[in-house]
Amino acid sequence: MKKLFLLLLLMVVSSNCERDDICDEGKVTTPRLYIGFYDIDLINSDTPKNVVGLRVQGIGNDDYLATYSGSSPLNEIYLPLKTTEDQTQYSLIRDYSVNDNDTPDDPSDDFIEGNEDIITISYQRETEYVSRACGYKTNFAFLTVTPVNDGDNWIQAIQYAEDNMTIENEQDIHVKIYH
Repeated sequence: MKKLFLLLLLMVVSSNCERDDICDEGKVTTPRLYIGFYDIDLINSDTPKNVVGLRVQGIGNDDYLATYSGSSPLNEIYLPLKTTEDQTQYSLIRDYSVNDNDTPDDPSDDFIEGNEDIITISYQRETEYVSRACGYKTNFAFLTVTPVNDGDNWIQAIQYAEDNMTIENEQDIHVKIYH
């Protein structure tokens, strides 16, 4: 009797699930900003240029983006943008390394070496309904990326894929950074 009851319960539960109850892994969600790095000497070209030892960290966030931690050269990155604010800032450190000040057991003496540029990404948020299972996603319109001028910027120029850009997917590069 218990087995029959469990079987009936399982059938009822599984028959109440609809396709909308599961957010398909391939479903579009809030896109990240897709940035490509290019050679300043070949401006307006599509020839990528690696950034050696790049470390990326959100301003106001103690954690760096682990996928961009200075371990290998990169020519593209994906940056998540804040969905609750109209601006996000990132620290992009080229030639990143940590100097332990000859005191490897005391991390409080450590300091970061490399050339840090801070970029401010401004945008307007647009909420879009995806489905019952996936909920909403945020698109970003009128995007601008501005480097903070510190007198020693490694970022030389910024070019957008289109005027009045709206980020709705991660398929094509949104912003080109020349260095």
